[in-house]
Amino acid sequence: MRKIVSGLFISLDGIIEDANNWIGPWFDPELGQAVGSMIAAQDAMLLGRVTYYEFAAHWPQQTGEMADTMNGTAKYVVSGTLESADWQNSTLIRGDAAAEIAELKQRPGKNIGMTGSATLVAWLLREGLLDELHLLVFPVVLGSGKRLFATPGDKLPLRLIDSATFQTGVVHLTYAKA
Repeated sequence: MRKIVSGLFISLDGIIEDANNWIGPWFDPELGQAVGSMIAAQDAMLLGRVTYYEFAAHWPQQTGEMADTMNGTAKYVVSGTLESADWQNSTLIRGDAAAEIAELKQRPGKNIGMTGSATLVAWLLREGLLDELHLLVFPVVLGSGKRLFATPGDKLPLRLIDSATFQTGVVHLTYAKA
């Protein structure tokens, strides 16, 4: 069975919003290699509506190896409001998303990767569908912004399965369902 694996940049105080605006001082080749390893282990992406909009507006206009990977990878977009998902290799998941995602996990292939899509990540954790959560914790306190777990009652026991500390002070924590 395929795994759904999420990788998120997060501040010490749990903020995941607008990470591209604050990760710069800590993003180095070591962190890039960790992110690249996660991408290399996947052959599909699962995206929420907001992340899909951002990626679909950005990646088709880019060139290079990362753009080729992002554009060429199969993408599954979970949304109750989108009418279509027109970015290359995109499929819209509507209706019973939990059942469709569970069926997607049964198909042969590599990991189904996620980046961003925090609302979808939290929902998948609550539904028991997310297999690994990679948190790349940056040594910064932002004070405000969207948190990964902001819904009252979000009590989700997880089990730490791996950790690494990078030279820049970023900590890579990998969790699985408890």
